[in-house]
Amino acid sequence: MAADAAQGSEEAFTSTVATRVMVAACQAAGLDARDAELIRLGENALFRLASVPVIVRVARGTQWLPKARTEVGVSRWLTSEGFPAARVVEDLEQPLLIDGHPVTFWHLIVEGGRRATYGELGGVLRDLHSLTVPDGLQLPSFEPFDKQELRLDRAVIPEDDKVFLRKRARELRDRFAELRFETPKGPVHGDAHVQNLMVDAQGQVILIDFEAFCFDHPEWDLMVTATEHHSLGWQTDEQYADFVGAYGRDLYDWDGYETLRGLQEFGMTTWLMQNVQEDERTAAEYRRRIAGLRNDDAPRDWRPDGAW
Repeated sequence: MAADAAQGSEEAFTSTVATRVMVAACQAAGLDARDAELIRLGENALFRLASVPVIVRVARGTQWLPKARTEVGVSRWLTSEGFPAARVVEDLEQPLLIDGHPVTFWHLIVEGGRRATYGELGGVLRDLHSLTVPDGLQLPSFEPFDKQELRLDRAVIPEDDKVFLRKRARELRDRFAELRFETPKGPVHGDAHVQNLMVDAQGQVILIDFEAFCFDHPEWDLMVTATEHHSLGWQTDEQYADFVGAYGRDLYDWDGYETLRGLQEFGMTTWLMQNVQEDERTAAEYRRRIAGLRNDDAPRDWRPDGAW
């Protein structure tokens, strides 16, 4: 792995910072960054290069380096299995570390004319969970709190919100400690919402975004769509039925669902709060979500844009 001597600063992770890192990473990798387009700013910044069909992924800081290494390893493993998944650029040693930001390079997926369906999501997860992780691929357990404290330390939100969120995190940790799973552990995507599927120009459904990939219980993947449907109302009954039918299980019927729902909503809120300085739309959605967390019984009118 190539590394910059600097171990990163505490400056906010903005689109400007991400662009600077992307340009330096491309220079180190021998790629032309001119006219690159920022296509997403979330947990990472994603850039589409104009010069070659490559996506550059910039992470928020040095703490994300183990996750970047996991992403690269998972991509190479799934490719070797013939599993339809995003592929890293093979002839680059990666991740790079630029000014304390892990950077990875991915083959561009040329999208077709439609989005993936919830039935397809259920089928992809069923197939993924049936795979056997090779001995040489070291994967972490699912850690629902692994980035929350870091997010809270850095977030530009009212102090009262931070106090509330830390208290909620302690409550969720207690509930998490009481969870008892009945399923065996295996490969888990860790952020299994339908936006992490792409349909390419040939109509193939491709799994993307392996940052949270781990070795754990499959419920962690099922909680995403179950919460989006049962709590947030983001899918129709028909869409959710397609998901359940393809996978073969409805997590809502499990007695641990409410705990996983709480963890999912908490993660969705703390993910979004990282970008409240980017624009008023994001700030408004954060305020909507934190208000929902403060009232567990209130209807959720959260917006699905960039769920988390």
